[in-house]
Amino acid sequence: MTFYWFAQAVGVLAFLVGITSFFNRDDRRFKLQLSGYSLTIGIHFFLMGANAAGSSALLSACRNLVSMRTRSLWVMWLFLSLTLVMGLSRYQHWVELLPIFGTSISTWALFRTRGLTTRCVMWCSTACWVTHNIWLGSIGGSLIEGSFLLMNGFNILRFRRLQRRGIDPFAAEKQAEKKASEGRLMSEPRA
Repeated sequence: MTFYWFAQAVGVLAFLVGITSFFNRDDRRFKLQLSGYSLTIGIHFFLMGANAAGSSALLSACRNLVSMRTRSLWVMWLFLSLTLVMGLSRYQHWVELLPIFGTSISTWALFRTRGLTTRCVMWCSTACWVTHNIWLGSIGGSLIEGSFLLMNGFNILRFRRLQRRGIDPFAAEKQAEKKASEGRLMSEPRA
């Protein structure tokens, strides 16, 4: 197997990890799998010689993991700042602003939203990346992000239909979050 095909195989692996992430109803598993995708696609970009894209993907992997542990505003602002500094210092054409915007809104969503809202904002972010990748002429990037757009869009509609029927597709996640918050309150010392 040549190095080129090895790099492409890593890209296909990233595609498989990423495409299945939007089936998760649990935000924690969703973010964990999205981190795995970002890490894998980052490695793919580095192997293909696209170092700026690789760096951005690795930053996204870190951001996704950190957003599982904290919803702190200062951490969110740190990742937004890193995204803007790295992106705005390297862009040369207005279309390159789309992924910067997409990454910024997905950073906000991962730290400040939950459930269906997170997925809707991520869908908008993906639309920015698809547009950019088509403009760039990236076949693999366009296919991966296009698939994300379709799969996440399909799941948004599915989750919304469940909500209209009175079924909360994110109920288990909300219960786990409530128990964790009650556990923290019980363990705090009383004054």
